[in-house]
Amino acid sequence: MPASAPPSPTLELHACCFEKCSVRQHFKAERASCEELRGSQRGCNNVDLSVCKYTGPSCCTRKMEESYRAAVLRDTTQNIRSYSFELKYLISKHATAFQDMFQSLLSFSQSHLTSLFESMYTSISSSITTHIICLFTDLSRFLHGTGNVSVETAVHCFFDNLFPLVHTHIVNPGMSGTVSMGASDSNQLGDCLRMTRQDVNPFGTHPRLMAEELANAFRAGRLLSLALAVGSEVMNITDTAELSKECARALVRMHYCSHCRGLTLIRACSGYCLNVMRGCLASLSELHSPWKQYVAILQDLTHMVAEAHNLELALLRIRHHVDEAILYAQLHGPRLTATVDKVCGHSSNASSTTVRTFPFTAVTLPPTNSSQDVPGAEKIGMLAHLHREFMGYISRYKSFFSILPETLCDGEIGVDELTCWSGDDVVKSYEGRVVGNGVRAQRQNPEVRVRGAEPVLMEVKDRLEQFNQEIQEVMPGVGYIEFWDDDTGSGAETSGDCDDEDGCEGSGESVSTPALKEYDISKKMMEVPFHKPPIIRSKPSSGASRSMASIIIILTLGLQLFFI
Repeated sequence: MPASAPPSPTLELHACCFEKCSVRQHFKAERASCEELRGSQRGCNNVDLSVCKYTGPSCCTRKMEESYRAAVLRDTTQNIRSYSFELKYLISKHATAFQDMFQSLLSFSQSHLTSLFESMYTSISSSITTHIICLFTDLSRFLHGTGNVSVETAVHCFFDNLFPLVHTHIVNPGMSGTVSMGASDSNQLGDCLRMTRQDVNPFGTHPRLMAEELANAFRAGRLLSLALAVGSEVMNITDTAELSKECARALVRMHYCSHCRGLTLIRACSGYCLNVMRGCLASLSELHSPWKQYVAILQDLTHMVAEAHNLELALLRIRHHVDEAILYAQLHGPRLTATVDKVCGHSSNASSTTVRTFPFTAVTLPPTNSSQDVPGAEKIGMLAHLHREFMGYISRYKSFFSILPETLCDGEIGVDELTCWSGDDVVKSYEGRVVGNGVRAQRQNPEVRVRGAEPVLMEVKDRLEQFNQEIQEVMPGVGYIEFWDDDTGSGAETSGDCDDEDGCEGSGESVSTPALKEYDISKKMMEVPFHKPPIIRSKPSSGASRSMASIIIILTLGLQLFFI
C-alpha cells in the first residue's frame, strides 16, 4: 500500500490514540476509530517510553510498546520462515523423491535378477532367493548411509553364496543331493566353497566388474543422499534461530514508532530497513560462504548421479553380470571341478557329467552397450529428469543467506518514495551509512547493536564447513568451481561504503554448542578415496564373446556325444 503525503504538524501531534484505541486497532493502522479523535485536537503528554522516545505527544505507552515488540518478533520470524520454507521444502522433497526413485529401481532390478533364476536356473531359484534379498538390502542400506555396509562386500558375499549352488546344481548336477544350501548350512563342502570362492575364481572377472560398476555408481548417490540430509538439517536449525533483544528494539522502532506519532501509513526507508535487517540477521548471513559451497557440491553430486545414467544402468545390469558369471562357471566346469577337488578335498563322480547335463537355457544373449537394449530401459533417464529439475531450482538459492535482508525489505516495507521513515522522523531519504552483511560489518551499523555471533548458528556454520571439506577430501574437485564465483557473500559490502579497514568480512568465533549432527564421511563412505567422477566400466564385445561361448559349448557337447 503506497505511503500517503506527509501529514501536517497539527494533525501529526493531535492524531493521538492514547488509551482509546486498542493495540489491535494500531496493527490495522487504526484509521477508522481514530478519525473521531483527530477532530478533538486533544494532545497527549510525553510518556516514559523505552524505544519510541519522542519529545512531543505520543500515542503509545510502555504496555503498547511491549505489545508491539511481541507482534514484530512474531511477524518478522514468520516472514523469515515463509521465505526459507520453499528452500526447505525443495531439499526435503527432492531427498524423498530421490530415495523413492532409487527404491523403485532397486525393486525392479531385484525382480529382474530373481526372474533370471526362475526362468533359466530353476534348480537353484528357491535357494538363491535369500541371498538376492540380502544383496539388495545391503545396496539400499549403503545408499541411505545406514550401517557399516560396503558395496564390494555385498557383491562378493552374494557370489560367495552363489558358488556352492552353481557348483553342485549346475556344473555338477549329480552333487545336488550331497550339499544342503540353506541359510544355516553347515555342510563342510558348502563352507569350503564359500570361503575359497575368490581364490578358486569360478566366475572369472564378472564379480569384480559388477562390484566396481555398482560401487562407482553408488558412491556419488550415497554422498548426494547424505548432502540432502545435511541441507534439511541446516534449514531446520536456522528456522529455530531467535532474534536478539537489540534486534527487537530496532524492529519496533522501524515498524511501529511512527504509529506512536500518528503516522500509520508511512514506511521505512530502504537503506534504513537494510541496516536493521542486516543487523538482525548478521549471524545468519555468516552461513553464506559455506552454504554457497554446499549448493555447488550438491549440484556437482546431482550431475554425477544423473550423468550417463550410471546408477540406473548399474542396477539394471546386475542380472547380466550374474548370468555371465554362471555361464563362465559352466564353460570351465571340468577345470573348476578339478580345482575344487584339490582345494576342498571332495571328489565326486558327478563331475564327469558336468558338460553333458548343464541346461542350454542358460545361454542367452546379453544386453549390448546401448541402453535401449537393457531390460527396463524405460526407467533410464528418470533420475536424470528428476535431478535436472532440482538443479534448476537449487541454483537460485546459492546466495539465500546473504540476500535474505534485501528480500525481507523488498516485501511490505523499504520502498523509497517522496518521503519515508528513518526511525526518528519523516525524511526525503535515509542519510545513514548502509553496512554490509556479516557480524564484523555490523560494527558500523547505526541502527542495531550486534554484540557477537549467535553460538548455535556459528556451530551450524562450522559443521557445514566441515561437511564440505570432508566431501572434497573423498571426491577432490567437487564444488570448487562454483564456490569461487564472485558474488555477494558473508561480510561483502553492497553499498560501496565499506573497505577492509571497516571489517566488513563476516566472522564469528566457533563455539561448542551442539547444533548440527556430525557426518563422518570417511567412515560412511567405506570405499574412498575418489580420484575421479564415477565411470561405468563396460566390457567390449560382450555379445561376440557370448556367441563364441555358445559355439564352444555346442562343439564340446558334440564331441562328447560322438565318443559316447
